[in-house]
Amino acid sequence: MNNSTYQLEDFTLKLPITQKAHITAQQFANEQPNYEKAEQVRLNTLAVWVVNDYLEMMDIPTDLKGSDSWNPITRLCGNVADLEVPSVGRLECRPVQQHQQTCAIPPETWEERVGYLVVQFDESLQEAKLLGFVPSVTTETLHLTQLQPLEAFIDHMAQLRESALTSLVNLGQWFAGIFETGWQTVESLWNLPELRPAYAFRGIETAELNALHRPESITKRAKLIDLGIQLLNYPVMLIVEISPEKNQETSIHLQLHATGSQIYLPPGVHLTVLDSSGAVFLDAQSRKSDNYIQLQFRGEPTEQFSVRVALNGTSITEHFRI
Repeated sequence: MNNSTYQLEDFTLKLPITQKAHITAQQFANEQPNYEKAEQVRLNTLAVWVVNDYLEMMDIPTDLKGSDSWNPITRLCGNVADLEVPSVGRLECRPVQQHQQTCAIPPETWEERVGYLVVQFDESLQEAKLLGFVPSVTTETLHLTQLQPLEAFIDHMAQLRESALTSLVNLGQWFAGIFETGWQTVESLWNLPELRPAYAFRGIETAELNALHRPESITKRAKLIDLGIQLLNYPVMLIVEISPEKNQETSIHLQLHATGSQIYLPPGVHLTVLDSSGAVFLDAQSRKSDNYIQLQFRGEPTEQFSVRVALNGTSITEHFRI
């Protein structure tokens, strides 16, 4: 055990905890119903903040606000300490105290994670130590001797980012009639019985939409986005329309529609465009009685962006390359 601990010390990295991190952690803790939950949220928030600082040092883009740990409902109902890494996935940032030999990994975080980083705090909470990482877990208790060094974590992230590049939706190929799996014509999806609009005016609206999109230079495809119980198990339809512009730019028009018997989108659905660094570029939010929401922008060749659909802390992100 002593030898393993000594090796672990060799791979750790100390980082200061900033005042801004403490202010945010205190704010999130104040929202909790009791002391125990408040302390859980405080440490989770600090762990995520420290990992975020580390990734920024390593020039790896992050999206704090897109993480479940930054959502007040998820913080209250769960024990999550995730950090969204655009085009890669979610990292879980688990806190431990000094002298602990194991780290607790809640079962709710066993899925939809691309890795687990363990952050150790001193008693004063003025300094944190990144102990290492593991790519996956299957038990609630992780022994610290199982951690891999941070160098292995950086390699792991590089591999994930490289894999993500091959899974990008290549909008440039759409003009040549080449489409990724899952992206279908709008008409083919509307014609599915379970997605068919319940009222005639939806059909009229769609027909009017199609009439506007007659030019051959315009290419349009749609994909179903399933947020599960958040939308009463009805998927929403993400429509992406592209057309060439001057100076080799591409015009991109996004729409998010309700489907089936759900005439309107639930209030509070977000359609968000993120740039290649993970920062929010555009955002639309559904209001009461919105059949759909939309965004429009332009981009240059090889530019990358992501589109996130979110409601009540549940989100799905699609990644694109122009």
